Parts: sequence; structure tokens; C-alpha cells
Amino acid sequence: MAQPAVACQGPTSRNLALFSQRLPRKPYHTDNLGDGLRIRDVQRALSSRYIQPNQPHRRYWLVYDVDRSGAVLDWYDRGAPPPTIVAQNPENGHAHLIYGLDVPVRTAPDAKSGPLRYAAAVDCALRALLDADSGYGGLICKNPLHPHWRVTEWEPRLYELGDLDSWLDLSAYADRRKRLPAYGLGRNCTLFERLRQWAYKAIRQGWPDADRWHEAVLVRARAYNDFDTPLPDSEVKATARSVAKWTHAHLSPAGFSQRQAAQGRKGGVRSGQVRREGSAAESQPWVALGISRATYYRRKAAGEI
Repeated sequence: MAQPAVACQGPTSRNLALFSQRLPRKPYHTDNLGDGLRIRDVQRALSSRYIQPNQPHRRYWLVYDVDRSGAVLDWYDRGAPPPTIVAQNPENGHAHLIYGLDVPVRTAPDAKSGPLRYAAAVDCALRALLDADSGYGGLICKNPLHPHWRVTEWEPRLYELGDLDSWLDLSAYADRRKRLPAYGLGRNCTLFERLRQWAYKAIRQGWPDADRWHEAVLVRARAYNDFDTPLPDSEVKATARSVAKWTHAHLSPAGFSQRQAAQGRKGGVRSGQVRREGSAAESQPWVALGISRATYYRRKAAGEI
């Protein structure tokens, strides 16, 4: 195996600057996890040891919690891609491994779950390869811009999902009929799938106005957020808003009636075809037997049919 890339240290790199630029406008943050989380302006939140790295509807960073000493190089021993940034606890060696994405993943897609599922499969496979903590919620991480942590950078270039895919085995997540593990983006994918499938049917029950429909979808989304480590409510709200907006804009009584009529026409054409074929079989039984008309009547007269 090739030697790992040379690490860079110090809060002066492009990717650390990008980490700061991509933060939410008012991120969750804290100095002590036992004291709970606060929400403040990003400039004030930056002084905290822990901070929310991603926006509610976009995932710029894939973060993994590795609770083992020597986590700063543990990824290399496991054949995993080099992290963009590692924020390590100097007291026990535990660390958050942070992978930067060149193009963020939208965690609340409007109609299609394919791109989200692919990103979730990459996320789950990378977590498995790193043997990272599956109970880590991902809402906040060790702030790599805070001097308390030992910060190391390995990969200066941001990743495409395909780059990460090349290091991983996604075969365990290929069957789209199976739900992804309830970790990281797997939760977002499962929530979106369950919610949109419910919404496609539920909106037909009365065709509510936009406000009532959004409220109903949000209630259902929160009920579906029953993972062992639930998604933050901000992400649940973003998914509910996306599903409610799309279904209300694209599904309507008129559209539903047109689809039913089209399906009815298809059914009518097929039924008529079946009736005609049945009628032909009754009036021309020799056709069904694959013999000539004369042979049919000859055999019938002889009692063979």
C-alpha cells in the first residue's frame, strides 16, 4: 500500500477557509456537549469548540466520529480515502474525520430520490469502512477552526461522490427495494422515500390548500423521524417543505382525473380486444384449434370434437 499523503497543519488552508464560508448563517454550537446547544450568529459561533458544519438542506461535509486513539491515521490502515480535515482531541486521540464535497448533496430533493440514495450509499459505505460511530448524529462536529483541537489536513482537493465511490464497495446498497442503514444520509433518504410515498396518496383525501397540506406533511415527517438517532428538526422541516411544495404543485384533482381517464381508456381498449378475441374464438373454434374449417366439421361429424 502506498504511503499516506503528507499532512498539512495550521488554520491557514483553502479548505479550512471554505469550512468557515460554508457554515450556516446561524449554526448550532457549544463549548461543552453536556451544556446543550445554542444558536447564534456565525461569527459568534465560530469561537465555540463544537459547531454545525452543514446547512439543513445541503450537505457540504461528510463527517465521521472515530472514537479510537490514533484516529488521525486510522483511515489509512483501513484503506479508506484520505480525509479533507481531521479535528482530533489531543487528550485521547479521538477525532472527527471531515470529507469535503465539491458539489453539496441536497438532502431534501423535490421529486427524485436517486441522487440522494446514491450519496447516502456512499455515506453509509464510508462509515462502515471507517468503522465510525453509527450513533453519531452529525448535527455538530469538532470545530476545526478552534485552537483546542489538533487539526490535520490530508486531501487538499474536494471530493466528487464518484471519487469516494472508487474507494468503496456499494454492492450492499444496490437493491433499491431495501432501506439504507439509519445513519447519516441514509436517514434522509429513508425519510424522503416514506414521506413522498405517503404524500402521493394522502393528498387525494380532500385536496387541501397549500398551508393545511404543508402542516399535514410536517406532522407526518416528524412521525417518520423515529430513528435511533433522529434527524435534526431543521432537516425534517426542509424535507417536509420540499415534499409538500412539489406534491401540491404537481398533483391536482384535474390531473388525477386525467390519469384515471387515460388508464380507463387503456383498460377499455384491452377489454374490447379480449372480448373480440373471445367472440372470434366462439364463432370460429377451428382457429383456436389450429385446423381448417372443413377439418373441424369433419371431426365434429365423426364425434372427434
